[in-house]
Amino acid sequence: MSNDIFDIDYARAQDAADPLRGFRDEFLIPLHEGRQQAYFCGNSLGLQPRGARAHVEEVLDKWATEAVEGHFTGQAQWMPYHELVREPLADIVGARPHEVVAMNSLTANLHLMMVSFYQPRNERSAILIEAGSFPSDRYAVESQVRFHGLSPDTNLIEVEPDLPGGVFSMDAITKAIRDNAARLALVIWPGVQYRTGQAFDLDAIARLAHEAGALVGFDLAHAVGNLDLGLHESGADFAVWCHYKYMNAGPGAVAGCFVHERHAETTRPRFAGWWGNNKGVRFKMGTEFHATPGADGWQLSNPPILGLAPLRASVEQFQRAGMTALREKSRALTGYLEQLIDAHLADAIDILTPRDITQRGAQLSLRVKAGRDAGRSLFDHLQSRGVLGDWREPDVIRISPAPLYNNFDDVLRFARAAREWTDGR
Repeated sequence: MSNDIFDIDYARAQDAADPLRGFRDEFLIPLHEGRQQAYFCGNSLGLQPRGARAHVEEVLDKWATEAVEGHFTGQAQWMPYHELVREPLADIVGARPHEVVAMNSLTANLHLMMVSFYQPRNERSAILIEAGSFPSDRYAVESQVRFHGLSPDTNLIEVEPDLPGGVFSMDAITKAIRDNAARLALVIWPGVQYRTGQAFDLDAIARLAHEAGALVGFDLAHAVGNLDLGLHESGADFAVWCHYKYMNAGPGAVAGCFVHERHAETTRPRFAGWWGNNKGVRFKMGTEFHATPGADGWQLSNPPILGLAPLRASVEQFQRAGMTALREKSRALTGYLEQLIDAHLADAIDILTPRDITQRGAQLSLRVKAGRDAGRSLFDHLQSRGVLGDWREPDVIRISPAPLYNNFDDVLRFARAAREWTDGR
């Protein structure tokens, strides 16, 4: 085996030794000029598992042959269909089964959670988020503040990054929470910051928020299926996420929600719906709402069965692979990417994502030193070579090797295509 990390034989030897290598064949990988793409957009839309089609067709066939009776027949009957993904999702996010539910979309779930967990009172009325948060989160939080008749100018605290590349130190987060402790009602923080790829110590953030007398929720859009999460042990009050990124459940996939078990039978206000009513009395069609204990009690409507079907294929793969093995491979892939950039591209590209592997997931965010136009030129060149990353304004290229289907060969293809671009300038 070659010891030259820029040698294809080196990359292929790593792939041959990879215990998860067989999962790549379980995905449909788009082609570029007859060859599989080096697809690094799992942080935006994961690839389609081959097994997804069978689960969708199972629902379509049941609909065609049984119609309404499909709600009550067979192992995959529709009435409790969302329960088919409950236990594997709980394993993936480190929760207890009754603490998780697949429902709605991420931002809809965030609003539902803030209805229950953002109750401004007197001087304790502020929400703390990170500056530069994903726009949907920013819009949702600001609108909730305004909904309560308050001003975001005084009740929305945005913590600025204090390290190069837009990265946050734990000291900055700690200071922001402690300095505003008297007026904090809620802290909302990402598991992974979408632009920089920085991963955060959720346990520490939850502890700090609770010490300040505030509640805490996490947006795990870029963390679920990416990091080892221990939501129950973290003590977070709630968390929300999507399933179309690392979870590979398809565009606009049904999202997920966690509510800690200490709130299982909470009397906090909520927006109620029929499907959140206790299933033991649901079909009595009564006028009083009796919330199902646990996360299920925040459901509004019956689940979209066709939307949930691909998620079944995804969680089956995660169960077989295991998050520990996936994280080990993810660290190896981003480590290899980091090595290649340092050895062959350091004169042209900066890595914005923290070098500490405990502070990142399956993403390195890159910035071309020559500026935005050069960065866009590199991005376009990569795409012309079948290497598909992700562009985020104003000047960030995100390369995200997903361990279920990316390999060392893909990472080397990125480095070689980027080197070709730098040599041609």
